[in-house]
Amino acid sequence: MQSPFIVELNEQNFRPVLEGSMQTPVLIHFWASMSEASTQLIPQLKELAQQYSGAFTLALLNCEQEQMIASQFGVQTLPTLALFVNGQPVDGLGGPQDLQTVQAMLANHLPSQDELNVKQAMEFIQTQEYGQALTLLQALPDELKQKGDVKLAIAECLVETQNFEQAKVLLDNIPLEYQDSRYKGLVAKLELHEQSANSPEIQLLEQQFQADLTNAKLAADLALSYHQVNRDQEALDILWRFLSTDLNSLDGEIKKHFMDILAALGQTNPIASQYRRKLYSLLY
Repeated sequence: MQSPFIVELNEQNFRPVLEGSMQTPVLIHFWASMSEASTQLIPQLKELAQQYSGAFTLALLNCEQEQMIASQFGVQTLPTLALFVNGQPVDGLGGPQDLQTVQAMLANHLPSQDELNVKQAMEFIQTQEYGQALTLLQALPDELKQKGDVKLAIAECLVETQNFEQAKVLLDNIPLEYQDSRYKGLVAKLELHEQSANSPEIQLLEQQFQADLTNAKLAADLALSYHQVNRDQEALDILWRFLSTDLNSLDGEIKKHFMDILAALGQTNPIASQYRRKLYSLLY
């Protein structure tokens, strides 16, 4: 299937393709079968276009078949690469090139891969695909994650995926200039969660457990109550206190509750990953 990021230029489409550079940069590759260097570069350029996922359009022009277009561009040597931005040529390369040289040219005009990931994550947030957005955002370098807009996006993903404790830490450190209506809405959601997560029933269980810290049944009841209101780190921590000293605590119920909570959180949840490692270190 033809990639949406790669087009074959001809007399019918070359003007619309160039006009498309007003929105997305267009890299034209002038090639011909008689030029081995130009044909060898095509697969590498196609792979590069796929890696950039739409950050630029690769336009392939066969100079043997489209001599009129090639002459209009004044191509003198093959291969020739020309980068168009906003309808105008902004850079180019002539003669045989390695892929690193092409990438270096593109890097001067295109967003970095990290910036592309931020853009993709923001699109995921728009479509409420918060888990996918969070994966992209958390993989960014620390320098980018400290930017106010990125930090706010991560906080939104954490709230929407019910990682409330991590979200609270981030929201407490959002720069003042980013404390807009979106920020206030997230804070309001967090406050609602905190109110529901600290019900009188949970408070009573907490008091009872504090009075009898060795009572595994109370610990299990409190942990399950925490889990029901998404206080999963606290739930796992309480269960781990018993599990770390006795894998068969409460006739195996503690381990079962622990594993059930890990399963509910999923494989990618960082809290679950932390406690899985603890459990594996105990087992193996």
